[in-house]
Amino acid sequence: MDLDGSVEKVYLKSGKMKLISTKMCKEGDLGYHDNLFGGHMMSWLDEAGASMASRICNSPRVVTVLVEKMEFRRPVKAGQLIEIWGKVRKVGRSSITLNIEARRHNVRTDSQEIVVNTDMKFVRIDEYGNPVPISDRVKKKYKEAK
Repeated sequence: MDLDGSVEKVYLKSGKMKLISTKMCKEGDLGYHDNLFGGHMMSWLDEAGASMASRICNSPRVVTVLVEKMEFRRPVKAGQLIEIWGKVRKVGRSSITLNIEARRHNVRTDSQEIVVNTDMKFVRIDEYGNPVPISDRVKKKYKEAK
């Protein structure tokens, strides 16, 4: 349930979002109150976002520079399947902003509930850590996609 008591369900029709990663919550991932420790979720989102940014930017070198607000809408328990979805919000000169969303996936009904949603910004870098421009081809592709 959301903080206001409503339940939001998302079905497999995901629009422009793409599945990036799937995780299974294990007992070792739990914190107090037997819920997924928030730091694990943040790590999963960062890893998934970086892999998506790397694919889009055609570079294994991207770094996280900004994570917007994260509101954990519902708990995750051991044994629950988490799918991490993402879509491009904006492509800049050397940065890409992605909307990243984690969803609890019910394998019996194919329904999903959003656990957390945030925007994350990544910068493409060279081997020295300096920003590198993203190709015009990538910029054009995602400008047309909006």
